Amino acid sequence: MPHRTAIAWFRRDLRLADNPALTHALAHAETIAPVFVDAPAHAPLAAGSASRAWLDRSLHALDGSLTACGSRLTRTDGPAAETLPALAAKLGATLVTCTRDWTPAALAEESAVREALSAVGVELFVAESQLLVTPDAVRTGSGTPYAVFTPYSRSWAAAWQPSSPLPAPARIPDAGPVDGTAQASTHAARQQPRHPRDLDGWWTPGEAGAIAKLAAFSAACVAAYDRDRDLPAIHGTSELSAHLSFGEVSPRQVAWAVAEGSEDAVAWPFLRQLAWREFAYHVLHAHPSSQTAPLKPEYAAFPWRDDEIATTAWLEGRTGFPLVDAGMRQLAETGWMHNRVRLVAASFLVKDVLVPWQTGEAAFRERLVDYDPAANAFNWQWVAGSGADASPFFRIFNPTTQAKRFDPTGEYVRRWIPELESPEYPTPIVDHSEARTRALAARAALSTWA
Repeated sequence: MPHRTAIAWFRRDLRLADNPALTHALAHAETIAPVFVDAPAHAPLAAGSASRAWLDRSLHALDGSLTACGSRLTRTDGPAAETLPALAAKLGATLVTCTRDWTPAALAEESAVREALSAVGVELFVAESQLLVTPDAVRTGSGTPYAVFTPYSRSWAAAWQPSSPLPAPARIPDAGPVDGTAQASTHAARQQPRHPRDLDGWWTPGEAGAIAKLAAFSAACVAAYDRDRDLPAIHGTSELSAHLSFGEVSPRQVAWAVAEGSEDAVAWPFLRQLAWREFAYHVLHAHPSSQTAPLKPEYAAFPWRDDEIATTAWLEGRTGFPLVDAGMRQLAETGWMHNRVRLVAASFLVKDVLVPWQTGEAAFRERLVDYDPAANAFNWQWVAGSGADASPFFRIFNPTTQAKRFDPTGEYVRRWIPELESPEYPTPIVDHSEARTRALAARAALSTWA
């Protein structure tokens, strides 16, 4: 083999199966040093306490999987451009492998690492597996990035070539411990996280949990997905978003499992959601500033309000609108919220209350276990009307009619608001009809319509 030792640098690919970076390391080096560099790669949009708590548990699980293969995970602090060359020198490693992370900060990190490793004669190999179709792989007929999802999804479907996932290795020849670093098995923070309140009661972070969740979904839920995915009282969605965000399962594994046993017409409604996730990366790659600023420039002048009282009521699930409050309480308890309810809760904050979408983005970033640097801002901008292919601003969800449509028996709401029928439950903090009129007037004050 051309390399005696390689560093397998784990980033957002915390799995052994279908990990082409790890596969490359095993094929080109005699011994492997699996490493996770704990660095603020996504600052200033660093993950919040919920996803940090998930990360600690996921790294603990990854270390267990590596131990079963005769190896171990070294967890060290960053920045990666300083840490990895130092580790390579200690180990005598001449190869570092990793998976590309397509967020702007992570791409900058990759570039800095490549330059630093090259300066000391170490090769960097970067594999693609975060997305099924990379952001620069599809373009409009005029050669520009897509701004509308439907034509993007057609190009995405044509570009995606289904292929079977790579197997997990049975054995990983260990390069030995690295002095001065922590082993993930003893480093993981097991204390109760600030957000969510009960992560361990609801989730199983790690590759094994991801595979079990995928197996259950592909076996029992795919056929009814298009019918059930908007009903928050049932398990009609895959609930794989956090596992995908941390790379505990690859999108290729998910797509393969869903498409392998289903007809195209049955599989497409779910595959379309994978395309939507990748559209967020496509847009972010073309417009890096959209993580913090409106993609449609006219929205920079939108007359948002600074309403701390209403924002606090929203965060605490005490707006007086049961579907909104149930969702926010589900988020506080589990670190996750059903997608339909996310849309309603987000619409309420930015349109009924006129609080900036960036406030909601920051709140979700802190509290979501499935926080994704591309998808979070992208979806908030979609709701606010300021993003790519966004929902028109005049589409303002009525929380009451949404509840009647998607939670007709009230099962979901009652689960999360036990005091719903008692005097303890608050009255609505706004009149929705009046709030809608106020929101439309604020939008009309801008110079142009989206």
